[in-house]
Amino acid sequence: MPVLSIIIVSFNARDDLARCLTSLHSPAPDTPHEIIVVDNASSDGSIDVARHWPDVRTFEAGANLGFARASNLGIRASVGDVLLLLNGDTVVPPGAVDRLVQEVQRDDDVAVVGPRLVDSEGRAELSFGSMMGPFNELGQKLLVRGHEHRLPILSGMVERLTKRPRYPDWVSGACLLVRRADAEAVGLLDERFFMYAEDVDFCAAIRARGRRIRFAPAVTVVHRRGRSAATARPATERAYRRSQLAFYSKHHPRWTPILRLYLRLRGLP
Repeated sequence: MPVLSIIIVSFNARDDLARCLTSLHSPAPDTPHEIIVVDNASSDGSIDVARHWPDVRTFEAGANLGFARASNLGIRASVGDVLLLLNGDTVVPPGAVDRLVQEVQRDDDVAVVGPRLVDSEGRAELSFGSMMGPFNELGQKLLVRGHEHRLPILSGMVERLTKRPRYPDWVSGACLLVRRADAEAVGLLDERFFMYAEDVDFCAAIRARGRRIRFAPAVTVVHRRGRSAATARPATERAYRRSQLAFYSKHHPRWTPILRLYLRLRGLP
């Protein structure tokens, strides 16, 4: 019986998915596990890549369900006591999955663990943060964009922040390990979030039950970032705005009218 269920949502990222699945077999984790790929109606043959591996279970969503809904489909089909939500544009180094499982198992108060994410050049991604809100979101974006533009002060800050273990409010859904009991206790991921913010919301629901989120920089996973999104940039940006509005409506309703006005003034969809 698998202890761990690895759930990957795929959408038009055939080559990335091939690299991800290869990394999960080179070598395979020692933890008894299953791998489930949910394909969101890709048109590039991604499902055929998944079917190349006899041990990978595949599900065709039949439409682009978005990340949260497709992840929930995979979770409901899985059996492991621990769930790893993993983006198809990640590459998992040998031993990383087992170390993540060990991280969550060593502390009963921890429900979620996220690793240190780095890009293909080994540069850190700011893959955790404080609860999303007007000021925290602004600070997070300034750090992320400064790091992306290789501004020395901000890049140095991101590198330092991502080398220390901590208990943030959320970790990135690109690689998020969660106990099944905790995921089910909060009703899985909120499906009103098509893409973006679902990880912050999910972690918030888990923290509301008195459980902890851990960032574990001793474990590193490569995140190639946004390959699927890059194929449909305008649609991706609209999805982000919808999720942002849904998040503020749920968690910060007083700020929602201000956010709507701000987006309207900027001419954003």
